[in-house]
Amino acid sequence: MLAASLPSPGSLTLVRRPLPLLGPRDVLLRVEATTLCGTDLRIVTGQKTHGVAPGVILGHEIAARAWKLGVDLRPGIDARAWKLGVDLRPGIDAPAPGTQVGLAPEIACGHCVPCTAGRSNVCANMALFGTGVDGGLADVIRVPERALACITPSAREIAPPLLALAEPLSCCLRARTRLPITSTSRVLILGTGPIGLIHCALAAAAGASVMACGRPARLDPALALGASTVTASQGDELVATVREWSGGAGADVVIIAVGDPGLVPIAAQCTAIGGYISCFAGFPAGTLAQIDPNLIHYRELTISGSANATLEDYAAAVATLSTGALDLSPLITHEFPLTQVDAALDAVRSRAGLKVAVSPGRNKPTEC
Repeated sequence: MLAASLPSPGSLTLVRRPLPLLGPRDVLLRVEATTLCGTDLRIVTGQKTHGVAPGVILGHEIAARAWKLGVDLRPGIDARAWKLGVDLRPGIDAPAPGTQVGLAPEIACGHCVPCTAGRSNVCANMALFGTGVDGGLADVIRVPERALACITPSAREIAPPLLALAEPLSCCLRARTRLPITSTSRVLILGTGPIGLIHCALAAAAGASVMACGRPARLDPALALGASTVTASQGDELVATVREWSGGAGADVVIIAVGDPGLVPIAAQCTAIGGYISCFAGFPAGTLAQIDPNLIHYRELTISGSANATLEDYAAAVATLSTGALDLSPLITHEFPLTQVDAALDAVRSRAGLKVAVSPGRNKPTEC
């Protein structure tokens, strides 16, 4: 099979590898699409090395199709039974070959303190497809027995690049569990990359009034995905813009969707009394943010973080996409064959579009 592996930090190599060995309780999936994100780019450039295994196949936003099941597995579980847990036997049941599936990248241990507290998204012993375990930038991916629960069948067939977006959507859904967004909320999204745009779509779907702040080239997509107001203003100008938009009150919820620590104090100034700030984005290691504690105190602000997603979050994301409850198809702007993975990463690096998909079955790149 063809695979994009990382023999050392900062290098990516397209190689031919033997098909993965299939254990008695493993599953082989044929990859249909893997979308790329900024984390992939940071790994390829060597900026991120923690947890990255030498020679690993990259890619963690994965849509695939069940292909081969280990001899000890029981095939034929449909999407409804999988979702409801009907007669499922953990470690034994698997979707029937040919079933379209998403693959959650988080492989949690299930027994550490976070896992037993219902926070498997921050498992102390987390393994991840695409960093420590071979991921989706390949023709075939092996799902080991310990990760069978990561396989989530789609309720109906959808475009593979769209199904691959279940991973970033699941992370956004995770954050939403900690944010009281309703039809009367004013929501400010800081950052209009793909993640910020997904947050725009989710908040708009809840009926909230949404302001998106980001790069000028990304403001039209924000409007297309549900923002009612957009701005490229920064600093004090942004604070004044938010105050004007909100009638002087500020935003009820502010989501920081880009890893700039300088946005943290700005977010606090933009938030209404009793409001919520979500530090959703990952920030560069070692960076600090200064914030006026009196803003937190006198405005009774709640500041929270959110990382990764649980398997329940991922299942909800697959259901949301496969039922058409949320249309994120405008995010997919480019699709490349696996043989042109370098060009796909260049498109991410240059911000040529929004989400870039890599599909093993494609013969030539397309601009959607």
